[in-house]
This record gives sequence, C-alpha cells and structure tokens, in this order.
Amino acid sequence: MRHIGIGLIGTGFMGKAHALAFRAAQAVLGDVPTARLELLCDTPAERARQMAGQFGFARATDDWRALVADPAVEIVSITTPNRMHCEMALAAIEAGKHVYCEKPMGLTLEEARAMAEAAAGADVRTMVGYNYVKNPTFIHAQKLVAEGAIGRPVHFRGVVDEDYQADPNLAWTWRARIEEAGLGALGDLGCHLVSMAHRLMGPVDSLIADMQTIHETRPLPEGAGHGRVENEDVASALVRFRSGAQGVLCTSRSAWGRKNRLDFEVHGTAGMIAFEQERMNELQLYRNEGPAGEQGFKTILTGPAHPPYAAFCPAPGHQLGFNDLKVLEAGAFLRHVAGGEKAGPDFAEALEFEKVIHAIAASARDGRRVTV
Repeated sequence: MRHIGIGLIGTGFMGKAHALAFRAAQAVLGDVPTARLELLCDTPAERARQMAGQFGFARATDDWRALVADPAVEIVSITTPNRMHCEMALAAIEAGKHVYCEKPMGLTLEEARAMAEAAAGADVRTMVGYNYVKNPTFIHAQKLVAEGAIGRPVHFRGVVDEDYQADPNLAWTWRARIEEAGLGALGDLGCHLVSMAHRLMGPVDSLIADMQTIHETRPLPEGAGHGRVENEDVASALVRFRSGAQGVLCTSRSAWGRKNRLDFEVHGTAGMIAFEQERMNELQLYRNEGPAGEQGFKTILTGPAHPPYAAFCPAPGHQLGFNDLKVLEAGAFLRHVAGGEKAGPDFAEALEFEKVIHAIAASARDGRRVTV
C-alpha cells in the first residue's frame, strides 16, 4: 500500500478534523493508502510549529505557497477562511496536486466555476468537505429512495439551523463580510442541506427564495463601535427539482437552541423517510403497508448492516460522530487518489450545490423565480 503525502493549510476546527481523519483513516478502514502527514501551514510560524507537533506533522511552515510547491506533498488540504479557498486550490491544481477543500468552494459562483474548470482540465483528484453525505444512515436513506421503498419521491422538506450567531452581542468577525466569507448562513450551513437534497432527489431546476439579516450590526472588538453584517442570517426557498418533485429548504445561523440541526423528510407516494442530524445514527421509515391500525414509523438504528459502520465498531447502537464522517471522507479520497473509485463530491458536483445557494441569494435579491 503506497504512502501519500499530506499538506494541510489551517489548524482551526476543520483543520484539526482533517488531521484526525487522515491519521485514523487507515487504522479504521484498513484498505486505504497510508497518509504521511508531511507539512502543516498556519500563521504565525510558531503556531504552525506547535500544531504540527500536536497533529503529528513532520514539518511546519507559515507560507502556503511553499506547501503547495513542496514535492513531498501530494494532497493539499484547505481548511482556511473562505476567501482563500479559490486562490489556494487553483495554485495547487496548477502544481499538479490533488485538492481536498472545505466548503464553500469560493466566495462567488464565478470562483467555484473557475475551480471546477481548472480541475476538469488537469490530471488531479478533488473533493469538497460535505461529510454528512458519508453518514451510513444517509447512505441507507439513499438506498431506500433508489429502491422505491417509499414509492416515487414527490416532496423534500429540509432545515439546517445553528445558533452561533443568535446572540446580538457577539462580536463582529470576518464571517460578516462578503469579501471574507461570501454568503452567510447559505455558504456555511445551507450548502450541506443542498448536498443531501441533491443526492436524494436529484438536481434542483428552479426556485424562489427570501433572505433576512436579523442582526444588521455587531460590536467591533475593543469597543470600537459597530460593524455592518453584510450577509444573511436566515434564508428560505421553495424549490422545484428536475424530476418534477418540489421542496422547501430553510437555514438559519441565528436559531437559539439549535446546535447542529440538519433535518430532512422525503415524502413519497408509498411512504416517507425522516432524518435528524442531532440523532445522526437513526432513520425514521414509514411505509403504507398492512392494516391501517398497525401502521407507524419504524426507527432504523445504524449498525454493522449499514456499511461502512462496521469499520468503526462491530456492535450496533454504539454510534458514530461528526469526526468519524471526516475519517470516511478522508479515506474515500485517499483511495481515489491511489487510483480507486471516485469519492465525491468533487469540484464538479460541489459546483452544482453552489449554483443552488447562489440562486437562492439571487432570487431573494431580485424577488423572482430563478432557474438554476
């Protein structure tokens, strides 16, 4: 089994998740190449050195261009603030490196298109961090829909909420600036919901939407007044899928009490399925079968019968978590880079998700239905 050199840019929440995932992938999955943690980049240089030691990387740098150019690095893993994604990804692709980038791909749809076009024209592999679609529970939901367990899918209802921006007294950060973050709740949260809807229902054809900025200003650090919030806290859309099915997508980063709510329902002509991310090891299934007085929802608890759960644990009911999904994601990408089956979502598929969130923003601004 070959070794693949990893270069990681960023050491925050997602940087640590990537580092843990690469370290664990072979131990958990077995049949994946060894991830050689080669080079870690962050600023200042002292933090890069400190976190390289903590994460297990051989070397550290404060120059991301040096990381991209390093001959020992085969995969460039990008976990920086959103405004840096496009420039770093394009440089990595030009250098012939495979790219594992957190979502959203870029600040704008034009940046996302440029990234997808560059990847399509190069001999490199790409992946975008939509790890929720790697959940064995979600994979089983896809299987049920594809096999017709609930009949023909006719309606999708989805919501993704968190409360990390619910408090109006929270300080202004880069996430409030379009030049730094791009879209708000849509780019941070809503795109995850779109990725799940896309894989369950197929492409979105058109939509009509609205957005709201709940807290229009936030206090600047050290009492220097208030800064304007330039992007949305809440967005909602009525969507029409290419199949003819319809749906509702809602997202908020200002929903008190919601920590990682990512819930959906798929309604079919013969039943429905329902999922709640905060109970990510359970799937609810309703089938229109048997006597009316005995019908009801069945709870499917994820276990070894739902691949690749068994790679983590041979016992049902012990449950997987967020970082386990990152392990599955990193493992799938390592296999793909080594010549195995396509992992996805790659830049081309992720571009389709970003077309939807930018269509939601355009519809809200213009007050009209938008074709995706």
